[in-house]
Amino acid sequence: MNIPSPLQKLESDLLTEKQIDLWVKRDDLIHPAISGNKWRKLKWNIEKAKDNKKTTLLTFGGAFSNHIAAAAHACQENGLKSIGIIRGEKVEPLNSTLRKAEENGMQLHFVSRKDYKLKKNDDFILGLRNQFGNFHAVPEGGANYYGVMGCMEITKELDFEPDYLVTSAGTGTTASGLLMTAKQEQKVMVFSGLKDGGFLEKDIKHLINYTTYNEDDTAEVLRHLVLKTDYHFGGFAKITPELIQFVNVFHQQFQIPLDLIYTSKLFYGLFDGIRKNHFPPKTKIVALHTGGLQGNLGFDKQLKKLGLTLNY
Repeated sequence: MNIPSPLQKLESDLLTEKQIDLWVKRDDLIHPAISGNKWRKLKWNIEKAKDNKKTTLLTFGGAFSNHIAAAAHACQENGLKSIGIIRGEKVEPLNSTLRKAEENGMQLHFVSRKDYKLKKNDDFILGLRNQFGNFHAVPEGGANYYGVMGCMEITKELDFEPDYLVTSAGTGTTASGLLMTAKQEQKVMVFSGLKDGGFLEKDIKHLINYTTYNEDDTAEVLRHLVLKTDYHFGGFAKITPELIQFVNVFHQQFQIPLDLIYTSKLFYGLFDGIRKNHFPPKTKIVALHTGGLQGNLGFDKQLKKLGLTLNY
C-alpha cells in the first residue's frame, strides 16, 4: 500500500508562462488493484463492516465500474465476501472488469436498468437482504459517510496548503471529503465527468450533511466549492478525438496515464482554465489523480470506431 500517495510536480512551458505551480496527487499509485479514491472510499466501509461483525459487503456499479473492481479485490484482501449488484443484463463472456471481480470472489447479481434505479429505495434494499442475508451495504461509488471519511484524509497528506484542490466527480464523495477539510480561503474545484453535472452540488450537500448535521455549517463548507460542468465531452464514458489527443500528449509530456471517464476530463479542463488565465499568477494547485485506469479497457469499441488509440 503506497500511503501517503506521491505528489508529482508538473513542469511545462505553459505553467511557467502563467506562473502556476501544479502538483498531481498520485492516488492512482496507492494500490495496483484498489487504486485512487476507490481505496479511500472503501477503507472505512470495510472497517465498519468488520466492527459490526458483518462477513459480507454488498455494493453497486455498472459493467465497467472501477468501484466494483476495487471492492471485489479489497474484500478478498480483508477476508470479506462481496456481492456486486450490476446494472443491466448479463453479457457472456464477461468483460475484463467483471471477470476479474468474479475471480476475486465477488458474487455478481445483474438487475435491469429500471430496477437499478431503485438502489437507494429501502424496500429494494430489504429485498436484497432477504435474498443475500445481513450484509454491509455500500452505495454506488462508495458515496456514504464512511466514503467521505476516507477522502477527508487526502489533505492530511499534504505538507503545504495549496490555493486550489482539484478533483473529478461522479458521486461527489471525494469532493465532499476535500471540502470538509478545506482551509480558510482554499477552493475545491470539481470537474463533472457527467453531462448536466449541476446535480453534483445537491449530492455533495447531501453527503456533507452526514457529517455536519447543520445547514449553516454545510453552507460554510460549500462556499469553497467551484463546480465545473462544461468538460464532459458528451457525457459519462463519452470520448472525442480531441480528448484522446490530449490524453496522449499529456502522457508523453508528464508520463502520467489518465482514465477516460474522469481524470482525462479534469486535466483537460484544468489546463484549459490555466491557458485562459482563470488562475492568477503564483497560484498553487494540487490535482487529485483518482485512479480508475482499468476502466480504459472498456473503450476498445469506441476507440476503434473513431480510429483512435491510446499511446500507453
